[in-house]
Amino acid sequence: MSVIKPLSVQLYSLRDASATDFPGVLKRVAAMGYKGVEPAGFYGLSAAEVAKMVRDLGMVVSSTHSPWAGPANAQEVIDAAGVLGTQLVIGGFGPDDFATEAAIQKTAEVAAGINGPLAKAGLTLLLHNHWWEFERLPDGRLKYDVFAQLCPEVRFELDTYWAANFGANRAAEMVTKFAPRCPLLHIKDGTFARDAALTAVGDGKNDIAGIVHAADPAVLQWLVVEADTYDGDMFECIGKSYTYLTRNKLAAGNQ
Repeated sequence: MSVIKPLSVQLYSLRDASATDFPGVLKRVAAMGYKGVEPAGFYGLSAAEVAKMVRDLGMVVSSTHSPWAGPANAQEVIDAAGVLGTQLVIGGFGPDDFATEAAIQKTAEVAAGINGPLAKAGLTLLLHNHWWEFERLPDGRLKYDVFAQLCPEVRFELDTYWAANFGANRAAEMVTKFAPRCPLLHIKDGTFARDAALTAVGDGKNDIAGIVHAADPAVLQWLVVEADTYDGDMFECIGKSYTYLTRNKLAAGNQ
C-alpha cells in the first residue's frame, strides 16, 4: 500500500474504563497519538458532547458503532452521524444470520433495506464481521462471498482477526478479496486459540503488514485498532498497538 492511512481506535476496547470516566479515556487515547476514535456507546453523554470533546483533543470521529445501524433506526443513525461528523456508520449480524445459505439470502435482503435510507442521506453503511461470516458452506463457498454477491451496494468494515477464523483463513487474502469494498479495516491480533484473550497488535499470529498492504489505498480510509479482550491493562494493549503500527509505518498517528 503506497499511502499510509490514519489510525483510529474502536472504543469498545476501553469499555470498562469508559463506563466510569469516558472523558478521561478520550484524553488518554489522544495522548497516545490516535488520530481518530470509533465510538461504541456515549456513556451518558450526548453525541454532540462526545463530538466536541473529540475535536478539542485534536482527533476526529472516524466512524461510529453508535447507534448500531439496523432495520428500524435509520433517522437516529443519520442524526447521530451528522452530529459526530462522520459518513461511515456500522452495522452487523449474528451467527444465526449466516447459519445457512437461506439465512444468508434473508440477511442480504435486510442489509439492503438498512442501506437504502442511509445511502440516500449520504452515509456509507459498513458491516462489521465476526468469525461466523468467514466459515464455509458445505459446498466449500465462503459465507461472506455469498453474502457480498447478494448485496453489492453494501460496504465492509473488515475485522481482520475474525476474518482469519482462528487460522482457517489467511487474513491478508480475505482483505485482498474484499478490498474494493473496505473503507475501514479493524486491526487486531491474537493467537488464533478460540477461547484465548487477544494480544496487542504485532504480538500475535495475524500477518499485520500483509493485511495492511493488501488493502486498496484508493478505497481504505482508516485503520481501526480493536481488542475485544486482553490479559492485562487494556490501555497498555491499545498503546502498544499504536506504537507497533506507527513505528513500522503501517499507519499514521499524531505522535
